Amino acid sequence: MISNTPDAVKRFKRIGVVGAGNMGSMMAFAFSEIGLDVSIWDVKSENVDSFAKQLRQAKGLKGKIEPMRDVDEFTRSLDGQGERKLFIFSITHGYPADSVLSQIKQDLKKGDIILDGGNEHYRNTEHRQKECEEIGVSWIGIGVSGGYQSARHGPSMSPGGDTDALEGVIPLLELYAAKDPKTGMPCVMDMGPRGAGHYVKMIRNGIEVGMMSAVCEAWSFLSSGLGLNYDEIGDIFAKWNGSGEMRTTYLLNLAADICRTTKSPRGDRKGEGASTVDRYVLDDILDKVVQDDDSSEGTPTWSIMESASRHVSAPTLASGLYFRIASGNRAERLKAAHKTSMPMPNPVIGIGERETIIEQLRRAVYCVFLSSFCQGLEIISRASIDEEWNIDLAKCIQIWRAGCIIQSEYIADMFQPLLNEKGNHQLTNTKFFDRVSPGN
Repeated sequence: MISNTPDAVKRFKRIGVVGAGNMGSMMAFAFSEIGLDVSIWDVKSENVDSFAKQLRQAKGLKGKIEPMRDVDEFTRSLDGQGERKLFIFSITHGYPADSVLSQIKQDLKKGDIILDGGNEHYRNTEHRQKECEEIGVSWIGIGVSGGYQSARHGPSMSPGGDTDALEGVIPLLELYAAKDPKTGMPCVMDMGPRGAGHYVKMIRNGIEVGMMSAVCEAWSFLSSGLGLNYDEIGDIFAKWNGSGEMRTTYLLNLAADICRTTKSPRGDRKGEGASTVDRYVLDDILDKVVQDDDSSEGTPTWSIMESASRHVSAPTLASGLYFRIASGNRAERLKAAHKTSMPMPNPVIGIGERETIIEQLRRAVYCVFLSSFCQGLEIISRASIDEEWNIDLAKCIQIWRAGCIIQSEYIADMFQPLLNEKGNHQLTNTKFFDRVSPGN
């Protein structure tokens, strides 16, 4: 059930957004639309200036938004606005979050709440929680899923931390969150104490990498192996997304759209280049992902480290990560291909086999999607037991139903009823197979 709008907004009245980049900017607009006043600040003044330009063109906002360049003015703007000051951080993990906390700490008071919406390591979250507890402030690790588009229109969120603080803030987050298209339920729930929320988000990102790798490999096979053009591949992805075991899968829907997207004469200033001829955006995209090489995105790496340290076999997630790392080493791959005179791939599969091969490929991709979910949920369950978080896996499935890159309706419909059964909320693979009869 969604909380009453006036009561949830009235409790805080204003929220302070730290970070005016893509995610923080979209959060500021979204919180304003649900009725909150918003103060937004960034350590980089150019980000604040860029947001101010966007703000001048914005329409339909209910709450007032004030971009600020001085951090002290920023924190003071939240005084006396509601029952307690409320912040949400949308900045890079690690040192940046520690740096901002040190700058605003003197202005924090007992009862204030900080929501950390970055992709942070859960141990760092727990360290900051202990630091804030000393002054009576609650630090909530809140994994925000779905990228800047969902940050604007409603993300999936996995908050974890102090129970009393969560009870106070979740009604507001329910207004902001994506809604399950089947039930209307907000895709945000209390994941548990301490670092549980950021842990769930971390492993969710690992699941995403496993699924994304399968889509990329399927695209490559259809393109190089079958010689299909971009539109034909987009049609196949759309068909897979339309029915069957991979229906309503966000990544397939996105892949289908990307395959069909052509360049425009002016470009869109968001990655799409300009072209005066009818060319595809994919023509300009390099097979190179840098986030796992430059450590700007730590969560997939941390997921695999967790699987190893907790002795959970997660080969699908690990393979996805290593493919990403290999893609980042593009210069080395090109050099090796040149030195070895590696030939370009040529389609070798006959037309008569095409439909059979495509169906086999569909099943293989679904197998990877399913394996990614199973392995990720197993890691979460093992960690929950080890850390005594008591994470409810059914809640994980529920919050991933919308506003989330791993959204997959068929898999969610299959897992959630089982996980909702009594005694199954921390189901591991061993317990799962104990409950499945040999004939199933």
